Amino acid sequence: MFARIAGIALCAAGMLGCAAVRPISAPGVPWAETEPLSWKTTCEDWDEWDKPGPPYQIYGGVYYVGTCGITSLLLVSDSGHVLIDSGTDTGAQVVIANIKKLGFDPHDVKYLLTSHEHFDHVGGIARLQAATGATILANAPTSTVLRSGKPSEDDPQVHSHHPSFPAVIGEIRLLSDQEVLSIGGREIHSLPTPGHSPGALSWSWLEIDRDTGELMVYADSLSPISSDSYKFSDHPEYVESYRKGIETIRSFGRCLLMTPHPSASKMPERIVATGLRRGVSLACTEYANTIEARLDKRLADETAP
Repeated sequence: MFARIAGIALCAAGMLGCAAVRPISAPGVPWAETEPLSWKTTCEDWDEWDKPGPPYQIYGGVYYVGTCGITSLLLVSDSGHVLIDSGTDTGAQVVIANIKKLGFDPHDVKYLLTSHEHFDHVGGIARLQAATGATILANAPTSTVLRSGKPSEDDPQVHSHHPSFPAVIGEIRLLSDQEVLSIGGREIHSLPTPGHSPGALSWSWLEIDRDTGELMVYADSLSPISSDSYKFSDHPEYVESYRKGIETIRSFGRCLLMTPHPSASKMPERIVATGLRRGVSLACTEYANTIEARLDKRLADETAP
């Protein structure tokens, strides 16, 4: 059943739909300038969050426009673009510059999406909204954080000295759980994956490139990190939701995996080995298994005598 909010089609999440989108490519930019290998020669594994890195094409109309240490994804189409994650407030300036370097106009970005609501991934979203005029689409926990510019009290990392960031004063439209956004010919699935933060979202869609398609999954960080005083074992309902999110990612199996920290999904290694566009494997299963093992160890350590 479909609902519609200001021209965005929304429906209950089910099977991944195949949108007949033909995303446009970067206008007038030679392939050499968007070759992923050039990013690897500039950036290091687990690099600095605000270090500028060159943009590159991932697959179809999906481009990496983030910094060396923080991912930001541009999904382009001839009816407007979508940007996922901003980086820090300083990093957002790199994102804007990278969009322009590819030959795209930031004002053609119509919607801003997020992964998890920490300053290193959404701290620059107010700056990006001001630069693009785009509408932010966020769930309720993330919306509260964006309006305040600081983590929520139920965030495992709230007492980890996260700096505040510029609060959003522009338009935010609320998402319900597991909605499908029909934007620019794509069906982009919002996937609640709380754990690393309460409002964390992952995203999936089918990207068409010429006559083929790949399942794209932008999986949230999901790592069980917290302040020293927080114990996941004290929050069984939260852990249950955490595990459901992990299972959501595992269920995709074969995917083209991307993550908010590129090194978390070994993006640099896959870029060098094959080019990320051809790096499709059982990455979603492997990523979920790794995260689950970390969560199990964390819980075991917390409850050890």
